Amino acid sequence: MRYSRMRALVAVAVLLVVQAPAAALASARDLPELTPAVTARLDSVIRQTLRETGVPGVIVGLSAPGKGSYVRAFGVADKATGAAMKPDLFMRIGSETKTFTVTALLQLVDQGKAGLDDPIGRYIDGVPNGDRITLRQLAGMRSGLFNYSEDPGFFKALTGDPDRPFTPEELLAFAFKHPPMFAPGAEFYYSNTNLILLGLVVEKLGELPLDEFISRHILKPEHLDRTVFPTDAAFPAPHAHGYTNQTASGDVEDSTDWNPSWGWAAGAMISDLDDLRTWARVLATGALLTPETQAQRLTMQPALGTSMKMAYGLGIFNIEGWIGHNGSLPGYGSLTIYLPESQATLVVLLNTDIAYQGQEPSTVFGRAITEVVTPDHVYDLPKPPATPSPSPS
Repeated sequence: MRYSRMRALVAVAVLLVVQAPAAALASARDLPELTPAVTARLDSVIRQTLRETGVPGVIVGLSAPGKGSYVRAFGVADKATGAAMKPDLFMRIGSETKTFTVTALLQLVDQGKAGLDDPIGRYIDGVPNGDRITLRQLAGMRSGLFNYSEDPGFFKALTGDPDRPFTPEELLAFAFKHPPMFAPGAEFYYSNTNLILLGLVVEKLGELPLDEFISRHILKPEHLDRTVFPTDAAFPAPHAHGYTNQTASGDVEDSTDWNPSWGWAAGAMISDLDDLRTWARVLATGALLTPETQAQRLTMQPALGTSMKMAYGLGIFNIEGWIGHNGSLPGYGSLTIYLPESQATLVVLLNTDIAYQGQEPSTVFGRAITEVVTPDHVYDLPKPPATPSPSPS
């Protein structure tokens, strides 16, 4: 999840050009073999990006069948001790939680317990425009509901006491103080409020707490044993320390143990590199869903303007052919994406959410890496507008 600068929190994630590589490194349809020459090039651009952005540490995993595997960690996991970042550390993954919550909803759709065009008012009372906003519009970020994490009162409550727990009902109350931004379906607007509502729907129809439903129906079947939906501030060890400037004072603080309940279904989860490499493929290929439902999930609409270079489906995006999601919350950033043409997987994990030149640090690293290995499919997002607004992250 992501805060807007110094005032209100923005959405949890979709949201430095290093010297361009020779086009011969990759074709339009394939990832190059991860030879020593290519891995050396990756090492160089990642180290350069680390220096330029000031990110403390980064973990990167890149692989494709028949091409080899690139797994590296750079920088530090703890600025106080200087402990090195390592590939096996647990990390908070922010908005990548959305991909799990929406998958849970779509599993219930496959079971006939819900329809994507059902109004949210059928399941949850008191939602503005609840008789018109559909589950599909919530999952696709087209409900028009105000993003609770942009409410100034919420920002004050969270930064004033980062250890406090929030309930889903409290989060919705921050959102529902504001009128809808537009009529249901009229526009794209990235709002964490949508996912809080979908989490409640999963709990109601799945007859389990959201964390238990996701564990039982997603994590265990796919053997994602190092992925956790926390119900408090507990953080499995070993983990990296996270650093943020989204604080009451604006100073950089260690946010490692902040309670992630404020993100809940939109951004509370924890994972590691290996599990996310598996999840990238499962998510993009629809391994847990029927082909019909996965096809609906991957029906994309433009998310920024009218360009399909950045398109959003149901809890998932497509950026220049890379399918997946990013994430950001205080102290951490992540990116988990899959390129179907070459069955390539890229995971980037960072221990800060501090923006670089107005961009998510995960975007900066994703761009630098894909410029090397897939120059015809460069993961890229334009800088957000000067006026704070939600970004898919």
